[in-house]
Amino acid sequence: MDKKFSITGIGEILWDMLPDGKQAGGAPGNFCYHSQNFGAKAAIISAVGNDENGSEISETLQSKGLKLFLNYPGYPTGYVSIALKNGLPSYIIHENVAWDYISLNEDAKDWIKQTDAICFGSLAQRSETSRKAIGQAIETAPAHALKVLDINLRQQYYSKDLLKASFNLANVVKLNDEELEIISNIFGFDGTEKEKCHKLMDRFELKLMALTLGSKGSWLFTENESSFQLVPKVEVVDTVGAGDSFTAAMVMGLLQQKPLSELHRRASQYAAKVCTYSGATPLVYFD
Repeated sequence: MDKKFSITGIGEILWDMLPDGKQAGGAPGNFCYHSQNFGAKAAIISAVGNDENGSEISETLQSKGLKLFLNYPGYPTGYVSIALKNGLPSYIIHENVAWDYISLNEDAKDWIKQTDAICFGSLAQRSETSRKAIGQAIETAPAHALKVLDINLRQQYYSKDLLKASFNLANVVKLNDEELEIISNIFGFDGTEKEKCHKLMDRFELKLMALTLGSKGSWLFTENESSFQLVPKVEVVDTVGAGDSFTAAMVMGLLQQKPLSELHRRASQYAAKVCTYSGATPLVYFD
């Protein structure tokens, strides 16, 4: 029998205010939802408000089978205004909301102590409170666990110090080509995209780096291997959550010790299928 891996996402959960209505969102929840589609036990650590939006998003995520470790810091539940142009999202991320004040309770710490992978991003670290909680969570995770940094450079919510600290917490990193360019400029890396990725990996002793190139495909790099995949041709409805679904499929493949090219192909196919639906967490049937 295959092992049922334990997966953790920590960071923002919020409402994506899409043109056709609101949907539960935030990278950690999306990552956990899609990991669960691959058979994992998944839990989200975050914060919501004591308000209708907080109750509704909790119920929505629980109805998808996800375990929640939430605190209620007295700020409103987070939300993001999203506009779509040709299927591509642009974001307005509202500030001073609950997920800026994440804290870990003892139940959350007990869960983290037996997790196989924990995923975090840069956005949720825009506040000192949540940044400290995320650092504590990574340090609490077992030595063998994958510590997955899914970069999400949004608006002004990042700095060199934050990125350096985040890379130092991680052993797996996923970013896109635009983020690679910004980060390379910040750290003074030059060369081709592949060379920049290897410089990041060498500097921060990473096991694996994923570089997504939008419609042009994606790369996976380890110290000794690389894999390139084109994006499967599909009818795109929107790309909201595509990166999170790619990360989830990739992490599950790593945990299952699949060959790099095989897990990469599967992650690309799964993310492409997610793009044929509206929203970040559609009900996807994937063999």
